[in-house]
Amino acid sequence: MKYKILVTCPPMLKQINYFEDKFLDMGFEVTTPNVVQTLSINELLDIVPEHDGWIIGDDPATREVFEAGKSGNLKAAVKWGIGTDNVDFDACKDLNIPIINTPGMFGSEVADLAMCYILGLARDAFFIDREVRKGNWPKPIGVSLQDKTLGIIGLGDIGKNIAKRANAHGLKILGWDPNINSLPDYIQLKPKWPLGIEECDFIVFACALNDSTYHLLSQSILVDLKPGVKVVNISRGHLIDENALLDGLQSGIISAAALDVFEEEPLSKSHKILSYPNCILGSHNGSNTTQAVLRASTESITILENMLSNKNNSF
Repeated sequence: MKYKILVTCPPMLKQINYFEDKFLDMGFEVTTPNVVQTLSINELLDIVPEHDGWIIGDDPATREVFEAGKSGNLKAAVKWGIGTDNVDFDACKDLNIPIINTPGMFGSEVADLAMCYILGLARDAFFIDREVRKGNWPKPIGVSLQDKTLGIIGLGDIGKNIAKRANAHGLKILGWDPNINSLPDYIQLKPKWPLGIEECDFIVFACALNDSTYHLLSQSILVDLKPGVKVVNISRGHLIDENALLDGLQSGIISAAALDVFEEEPLSKSHKILSYPNCILGSHNGSNTTQAVLRASTESITILENMLSNKNNSF
């Protein structure tokens, strides 16, 4: 074998057998640890240095981990998927470790889940399912989407795909994104967060996590929300201050929420959000379809092979 490769991305690991022939052709010997969500820093410190390449999931890819890798065999890395907040790219630059992510892979898939959540909250679909399974027969009054207002924070690939789907459902769409200028006519771009938030019946978080987006939904924002707003997060847990969210749910300012991501993952069994039946709780699984995983995994493998064989000097 030419290179030893570590894969720590759970969706890719579940389909790893699909790539056996590709790995063989490239001369990759692949390590596939058992990963629920992420490996710990200590686990990474032990295992990363043994490998030439690393396909990273949501693991804490810190400077300490990359320094350990550099002291061992690590030559290149790829962040599987879009989000990069868990990866210290500056450390990789300082250590001369080529690294890149795979943007533009999951816009449709994550947008599909966002609309699933919006529709589920609007019609209490998940709550009804739980109650019917208990032998009950509830008939909660739902909310029609036509002419309601959806606010989307982040208008990249995912946000634009959400807007496209929401527009088809007759929603009025507001958006916040300081890096976007050109948008379809059906999206009204607001100049600054949270201007216009009081108009929103639904709010979806679809932006990247960084210093400027940390806790975009905070205690100070609660007073600006339209009473009864429904909140969806399909991006990163730390975009929302969960204590503020719980306060909003408790007061009724926020009538319901759907969260695919959390500040700490996996979600603790003692988390207070579990006591709210008007919430839909996910498992950080928005991009996980057969087609999307194969797409992102194939791209990650190809990029890593190019890096290790120096086929592309732009990395």
